[in-house]
Amino acid sequence: MTILEKIDKLREERGWSVNNLAMEAMLTQSTLNNLYSRNAEPKISTLRAICGAFNMTLAEFFADENLEEAKTHDYANELESRYSKLTMAQKKAVIELLRSMT
Repeated sequence: MTILEKIDKLREERGWSVNNLAMEAMLTQSTLNNLYSRNAEPKISTLRAICGAFNMTLAEFFADENLEEAKTHDYANELESRYSKLTMAQKKAVIELLRSMT
């Protein structure tokens, strides 16, 4: 995902137009329009302002969004591995426990 795609994703999650983002980030609309029309990466100062509008740090912006997915995948693999070693009675107990949690 490119920087502009990530900005768009965050903007759309909030229901913001490009103009709304410009206002929230205290940037001119032409600054953002230029980024989009040129498909350019923003200067670090511009990206900092955009991150501020999204109430996040640059580190959070660039954090690997697949990290949480990878952790979830690891948990699923561990669960599958451990589940396969259970007796049928234990498997039924696990299923009942999971049903009670959802």
